[in-house]
Amino acid sequence: MANDASKNWSYTDNTVFLNLLEHNGKKYIRLWYKPNPFISSKLKDAAWIKFSQTYKCFVMHHTPQTIERTYSLFRGLARVSTRYLHRPKRLKPDNQVPVLAGQQTEPLEKLPVLPVVRLQPMATVGGTLVSITHRYSKPIYDRLKESRVARWQKEQQCFAMAPGGEPMLVLLEELRGLAQLWLSQELQVKDLVLQRALWEQSYLKQAPYITCPLDYLEKLFLLNYSPNTIRTYHGMLLRFLNSHAGKGLEGIKHFTEEEINNYHRAMVQTGSWSCSFVNQSINAVKFYYQRVLGRHEVQLNLVERPEKPERLPTVLSKAEVARILGATDNLKHRCMLQLLYAGGLRIGEVINLKLTDVQSERNLLLIRGGKGKKDRTTLLSQKLLENLRAYYKQYKPKVWLFEGQFGGQYTVESIRNVFRACMEKACIKTRATPHTLRHSFATHLLEQGTDLRYIQSLLGHRNSKTTEIYTHITSHALEKIVSPLDNL
Repeated sequence: MANDASKNWSYTDNTVFLNLLEHNGKKYIRLWYKPNPFISSKLKDAAWIKFSQTYKCFVMHHTPQTIERTYSLFRGLARVSTRYLHRPKRLKPDNQVPVLAGQQTEPLEKLPVLPVVRLQPMATVGGTLVSITHRYSKPIYDRLKESRVARWQKEQQCFAMAPGGEPMLVLLEELRGLAQLWLSQELQVKDLVLQRALWEQSYLKQAPYITCPLDYLEKLFLLNYSPNTIRTYHGMLLRFLNSHAGKGLEGIKHFTEEEINNYHRAMVQTGSWSCSFVNQSINAVKFYYQRVLGRHEVQLNLVERPEKPERLPTVLSKAEVARILGATDNLKHRCMLQLLYAGGLRIGEVINLKLTDVQSERNLLLIRGGKGKKDRTTLLSQKLLENLRAYYKQYKPKVWLFEGQFGGQYTVESIRNVFRACMEKACIKTRATPHTLRHSFATHLLEQGTDLRYIQSLLGHRNSKTTEIYTHITSHALEKIVSPLDNL
């Protein structure tokens, strides 16, 4: 029996293991992984994870929320394993950790972490080109010198190429195995072949690898799904297809509902995947069979979807918000953080703001294409407006309200880095992200007596039940309630 099992195990390389840690009577989670600078960098950037000098490893609180956030942090990048989560003894993973037959493993093997080559629009005298920048690497530089599409720009001191999908596909192929392409948010990719290649460039494509069917992506784009949803569905279907790669795409197309259900049951039973991950996988696979293949008899209703935990959002006090906003002397950074709090904006909505969206005469901010592709207006604080006017005089942005150092849109990751730096400088111990300022905005409005319907409108919630969650965390009117213990 043992011999049979040993024939069906493989090594887990790019995996973060969660291990139980008990300290002073409290439960924590320690994170172990094989030496990997990319994983180390991701863990350092995670606000809920800290490096313990006592235990010489990364640790976090033992809560469903931190586990869920860790799954999200490494989704599509590395596997998070809870194999040792209930074992208090230190178990450091190594090459001798087997994955037995019957257990579900990650079917998509990743390439080693490669340097990043960034593509960004660049205005020149002759028109717009796409700049190609990277940290200096002689192999990458030599490859670009020999490229069929990249040309050295003497004035800008960088390589550049013509815009369009075909040159990017050529460059992607030329840099394969040497670097990975990263596109700035301003480069809108309309070529689905290129988009698929960019999303799958980090996978090791050994036979019998199955790429995501192009008609699947076309259907998602045709139905106007959001870019984030399309990318999530792409990753989920890619994982499903390559879990059964031995049967080929044609064989997978004729799977019975029971075969598909068994795949998701295994995900639920292993307990290695979050509820959101399993539910998204069911939705992505169901879309493929029903909307692309036209197999409407595939309902996938026989798998019990794991219930998503009902979590209350983290909220900062007004004093904590004031300390965070006052923790930076950089006017641009302060304006971005003030926008998150003063108008209840999402981080993506801040970087998508254009100069014309600040309607100072009406004291309103126009949010275009927010979550769910909804436009809305929100508050424009007078204090924020004064800072925005000073910011405009100093930085003189051209199109976007907040532009990067070399032009173009500011990036989401840059705002996160600014927020983390302000949290540390303000000595705030609460586990928070930039989105916490949006939760704080709604909660503080409710505590000021603002009607819930107005808050719903300002936040852009379609359903009032989404907004009602803030009634569970506000201290509004609770101060008037006396505990029965005080009357004994």
